[in-house]
Amino acid sequence: MRRRKAQEKVILADPKFNSKVVAKFVNMVMLKGKKSIAERIVYDAFEIVQKNLNEQDILKVFYKALDNARPRLEVKPRRVGGATYQVPIEVRQERGTSIALRWIRDFAQNKKGKPMEQKLAEEIISAYKGEGSAIKKRDDTHKMAESNKAFAHFRW
Repeated sequence: MRRRKAQEKVILADPKFNSKVVAKFVNMVMLKGKKSIAERIVYDAFEIVQKNLNEQDILKVFYKALDNARPRLEVKPRRVGGATYQVPIEVRQERGTSIALRWIRDFAQNKKGKPMEQKLAEEIISAYKGEGSAIKKRDDTHKMAESNKAFAHFRW
């Protein structure tokens, strides 16, 4: 063991939905410590999603979008001898969720010409429907892991 394990930060559930995942998402959207603005952006995005999909339970939609975007496999570089191999490994549940949150946030941020809540809502809706940039990224990650399956025996 080279280093100590990083201590996990305790995240309090968000006030509106009482969900730790939503609180984590708010923290990811937050820039320069402006949490109230981040909360407003996320909650407004949820309202837009609710209107567009005519869905009562927004949390169910959000969790489904996350689950659709969550990668099951990823590749990690391993040095063996002089060569570096891309070794496919399974992704733990929490890591997969945080990767999916990050992808949804990043692809929403990179869109141009609309307010953030609208871009975020579009990204959540497209992930919920199983399309969009986050889903494409997940599929690319899976494809990469699949094509490097031959190096799976280097996992340790």
